[in-house]
Amino acid sequence: MNDLIRIGMDTSKSVFVLHGVDAAERPVLRKTLRRRQVIEFFAKLPPTQVGLEACGAAHHWARELGALGHEVKLLPAQRVKPYVARNKNDTADAEGICEAMSRQRMTFVPVKTAEQQAALMLAGMRDQLVARRTQLSNTIRGYAAEFGLVAAKGLEKIEPLLARITGKIEAQLLAWHRQNELSRRLAEIPSVGPIGAALMVMKVANPRAFRSGRDFAAWLGLTPKDHSTGGKQRLGVITRAGDEALRRVLVLGATAVIQQVRRGRGHSSLWLVALLKRKPPKLAAVALANKTARIAWKLMVSGERYRGACATEVTHGNVCFEGASSQPRKPGAVLAAVKARPGSAAARRTGNATAGLDGGCARRPTTIAVGTKKRSMVEQRNESHGHD
Repeated sequence: MNDLIRIGMDTSKSVFVLHGVDAAERPVLRKTLRRRQVIEFFAKLPPTQVGLEACGAAHHWARELGALGHEVKLLPAQRVKPYVARNKNDTADAEGICEAMSRQRMTFVPVKTAEQQAALMLAGMRDQLVARRTQLSNTIRGYAAEFGLVAAKGLEKIEPLLARITGKIEAQLLAWHRQNELSRRLAEIPSVGPIGAALMVMKVANPRAFRSGRDFAAWLGLTPKDHSTGGKQRLGVITRAGDEALRRVLVLGATAVIQQVRRGRGHSSLWLVALLKRKPPKLAAVALANKTARIAWKLMVSGERYRGACATEVTHGNVCFEGASSQPRKPGAVLAAVKARPGSAAARRTGNATAGLDGGCARRPTTIAVGTKKRSMVEQRNESHGHD
């Protein structure tokens, strides 16, 4: 190692390849180091020349190796390329760096201090923000021009233009909502506003393509993932499948309702109040969005109007959920349909209550549909073996 006069080092995130030569230009060092070994290895070497390409993190390593007494030279990558052998690999790059740094006409990049790099990062970030601002303002102007809205030059004209665009778009959406009978009926559901109702009508062209409200909620990604194996069903988080915008609107609307309920405002259902006492607000919001999707599907296929809690059912001691149907339902049915595992005690207890969630809608007897009145094939097979 005492014969070393020059080392070329090819750097990367984790692997560092070294190539060193002696005074006769004969290779005397070929070594591969991990990141944690670099400082330890160079600390044991006598001061020598070390060459690196001026790429990512090169200034950091130049400062670290320079603090150990080595003379570090940073080479422009385009000036190193002519000295690399025909095959491109880390070993060839290190050898090419070692040879390039020995040339008399080679130019080097000055090593920057940490303060200089920090200042350059701030300047670069400012340039990027200015570019993003210009790009965004041009995008806004281009979209506005498609609707006949133009503004004078200058960034100060963007905010008034945005206000005009937002007002005009919202006015057009509300006008469309008022003219559409189905959208008006859907907006009567708590947690569904004019924008959400219009979006649902626009995106769900044929609600009868879904056989039940459960299928519609599954299409929106509001039902749990199925991780079943070996005859055991395990349900996880929601699938997040289907239309993301429509699912987001439903969840946001449910979140707004839950915020009002927690503040004691509005007319909240007993089911939602009981749910919030047992479960976190985010989980309750997903369950409420699932329920809202089923109610919306029922309204779309039946042509009925939304009806709130039924006084007659409450009088008889049953909790009547809001929806297109007036069938009595028990609190916790939607959450059980989302979280309870089939075959468990919780799933059996909530079976009849969950079966009424669709308001009498058709459903297929599958084991994935938790809480249906149909028994799964696994249960039937176990009973048949028990009788034998």
